[in-house]
Amino acid sequence: MKRLAAPFTGPSTLKRARIGSPASDDSGETQRADWPAKMEEIEAARRFILECATAKTKTLIVPDKDADGLASGSILQQTLVLLGLPSSLITTHLVQRGNNIHDPSERAAMADLSPSYVFVLDQGSRRSLPVVDIPNHRALIIDHHQAAEDEFPSGSQHVTACNSPSVAKSALLTYLICHPLHPAIEEQCAWLAVLGTHGDLRTNFKWQPPFPDMGNVLKRYTRKRLNDAVSLINAPRRTAAYNVPAAWEALTQATGPADLLANKVLFAARSEVNAEVERCTHVPPKFSTDGRVASAKLEVVMAANDGYLEGKVNFSCRVAKCARERRGGRGAVNIIELLNGIVEVAEDPSLKERLGESFARGHKEASGGVVPTKEFEEMMALMGVGAGSRKKLDPVTQDKKENTITNYFIKNGGSQRH
Repeated sequence: MKRLAAPFTGPSTLKRARIGSPASDDSGETQRADWPAKMEEIEAARRFILECATAKTKTLIVPDKDADGLASGSILQQTLVLLGLPSSLITTHLVQRGNNIHDPSERAAMADLSPSYVFVLDQGSRRSLPVVDIPNHRALIIDHHQAAEDEFPSGSQHVTACNSPSVAKSALLTYLICHPLHPAIEEQCAWLAVLGTHGDLRTNFKWQPPFPDMGNVLKRYTRKRLNDAVSLINAPRRTAAYNVPAAWEALTQATGPADLLANKVLFAARSEVNAEVERCTHVPPKFSTDGRVASAKLEVVMAANDGYLEGKVNFSCRVAKCARERRGGRGAVNIIELLNGIVEVAEDPSLKERLGESFARGHKEASGGVVPTKEFEEMMALMGVGAGSRKKLDPVTQDKKENTITNYFIKNGGSQRH
């Protein structure tokens, strides 16, 4: 772990600094009190973090695998150390490829670490058993993915940004929670909040209200370096080796994006990913019959990988740029509703259940799933992918031979990248 400032003896007054606090609008008034999340959730999360640091007991951090998740984990880890929790008491659990924190193997691995405090960052959420099967453990979920108020692990505490538009991503939410707890957090972690946010909201993201003023961070480190760092941190999880630990180690050792830009392991991973992207860019898209997926009426772009997990398809959907432009950047397509709407017209009403718990999770504008191959093919048939955008949608009479997964996505040997 990199060298940190001296431990903080305790918070005095939790003042809002210019960087890391909600920006002011044109009238000079600060933004509403429920941003980036409900204030009662934020204050409770701060008390949880302070209690954990004071308890000086085994602590587990469980960040997601992408730039946003890893950055949020690094911010939290640095905060706990600054508050006096020995780094020797902090352990990180990185979920294995294709799994989520609710899988029995992941729950067992986390329980084996015997944590008293567990922080789950950017993992999405769902109604489930307690995070770990350990009596009297405390768990805090910090997240921004779409979730109802009761869609969190049993017995856990949570703070979510999903109900406070414009939605702050997990790294920024974690930063804004931790910012008042120690005077060194801004210096050490503001760049991580930017990196994580750019990882989820694109590299040209404009820091406008209600988002905080990060102008000094962008000027100090430069937008180009921060964005290059995003691609480097995201690269290892997309390689065949799924080397997320390398990304986590690099990020937690870095004092700024320059350290990541000098990391040879990250560069090698990005080169591998770039070569695979170049290979796949020559594959032509297929179209759905209703024109909403990959056509002139485009609303959603879907990409899928049937070589990542045996017997399953990992697919991801994003709102198309042209759809945003048609709506003036507002009122974007709700992908979760779109996906659920597709399967609701299935002749077999069991399709939704067979797709599983990992179907249509995430955000309104960024969703997808990890689903069985057979069920994915059924969904593609309902969409009429590859049947031509001018044909009327008819999932009952559609030619099933035309709708096999090999007709949607060229395998080229079954790539293991994702």
